[in-house]
Amino acid sequence: MKHLVAYITTGFPSLDFTVDAALALAEAGVDTLELGMPFSDPVADGPVIEAANLKALQNGFKLEHLFEASAKIAPHIDTLWMGYFNPFYHKGMDNFIAEAKKAGVNGFIIPDLPLEEARPYKPAVEAAGLSLIDFIAPTDSKARIEEIVTDAKKFIYLVAYAGITGAGKSEDLQPIITDIKSFTETPVYVGFGVDQNTAKDKAEGVDGVIVGSAFVKVLLDESISDSQKITKIAAIAKEIKEKING
Repeated sequence: MKHLVAYITTGFPSLDFTVDAALALAEAGVDTLELGMPFSDPVADGPVIEAANLKALQNGFKLEHLFEASAKIAPHIDTLWMGYFNPFYHKGMDNFIAEAKKAGVNGFIIPDLPLEEARPYKPAVEAAGLSLIDFIAPTDSKARIEEIVTDAKKFIYLVAYAGITGAGKSEDLQPIITDIKSFTETPVYVGFGVDQNTAKDKAEGVDGVIVGSAFVKVLLDESISDSQKITKIAAIAKEIKEKING
């Protein structure tokens, strides 16, 4: 069974909404939830997730809200915090590890923390029973792939194309998937540009898909109510889960 990882922006449109949406996604078949930590400069994200980040911050998002929501969500679904390194650096990785353990969160996805810079933090993260997810890009050489995946835990985040989330580009990932799987048995999940229309193709040869902008677009839709948004993202999740396993 291929896995579905779903990203939503914490605190947008509200913290209560985040909790309700997360639980609905779990019911719809989402295996892992990425709770996005709103940040003013989300360099790997496209305009959709960037807009949600900005609105959450304008609504007064604080890290305490992430911890509060996670404690209600993590008992019901495998939960990871997705954020940029700046907050981890300023609050301290040890503090994030402690808060994650307290809430039941299982690890971190930090897109702007490359392998070399992650090395000082990985031992403490893994000693706490948590995962720090590794990224592979289509531009990585075979030697670089081997170096990255050797100690990869939980899953490997394969970026579907060079660029930002939600751009919808297309690249032939089969050669790089073959390279990754020649070095590790850790599951490979593909992200960037995955939605209801692309999920089946993107899932070819990998163990799961990561979907963000397709859900956040719905969260940004001001023409429908919060309950309609939750119904809609749950339906999208269910459709994608069926397609990748069809």
